[in-house]
Amino acid sequence: MTDAVMKPLAQMAVDVLTTADGHEKTALSRKYAAMWKAARQDGETPEIGSAMPPLQPARPEKPELLSPRDVPRRRPGSLKGQIALLHAVAHIELNAVDLHWDIIARFTDTPMPIGFYDDWVKCADEESKHFNLMCDCLTDLGSFYGDLPAHAGMWRAAEDTADDFMGRLAVVPMVLEARGLDVTPGMIEIFTKAKLEKAVEALNVIYSEEVAHVAFGSKWFHFLCGRHNLDPKDVFHDLVRRYFKGALKPPFNEEKRADAGIPPDFYWPLADELPPNPAISGE
Repeated sequence: MTDAVMKPLAQMAVDVLTTADGHEKTALSRKYAAMWKAARQDGETPEIGSAMPPLQPARPEKPELLSPRDVPRRRPGSLKGQIALLHAVAHIELNAVDLHWDIIARFTDTPMPIGFYDDWVKCADEESKHFNLMCDCLTDLGSFYGDLPAHAGMWRAAEDTADDFMGRLAVVPMVLEARGLDVTPGMIEIFTKAKLEKAVEALNVIYSEEVAHVAFGSKWFHFLCGRHNLDPKDVFHDLVRRYFKGALKPPFNEEKRADAGIPPDFYWPLADELPPNPAISGE
């Protein structure tokens, strides 16, 4: 019965991708995710369909998007810097909403188990929640998403991997989102010191849920490697070197990366420095 009223999932994804306003985009994302979840809980397998996602998602007029080198440095010891940090996280989360819907729509020519779509709809729903949590924190501090300039390079990885399903999985969840696991504890510490409890609570929600997002990327990357009888570590290294600009930056959150199914021998060989050798450093 749900199938009769639901659009194919790929079309839902394009609807989200072509919605410009951040709050409208995330409201539609959450609405579609709830419809998908209800159908799945009823034991249904909704239609995936196929669609033509845009190369770039629709975006609001603000924030102004700048080259990474032109984005002002954030000084988190001040309120202004804390607002800038929250704004940057909101921008990342809004891009993540689009990234997760994009992977649903863009690669429908590759047959995947229904669980793949369950996972990425869940991710898109949670990223929508994360964006709204950051917006609430900004409002409390007298700001809003779009009040500051933002990084224009966030979508580059999506464009670079638009024709490479495994490349997308390697670079977006397993590199970019894994980086979030590395840096979020430091952000939580900044807002704890600033006694901004709402921001701390929001970042703790994001931190706990992002582990699963990275894990979904690792799971489906390994699934595709297994389908093609490929060595996941070797393929990962090749794809990251091909699509990711620059070396991975330590320090790494090895515990959370391991929880997400990414062992150290995946990322340390791609780092811009070698890990400390306990036998030499005495650590």
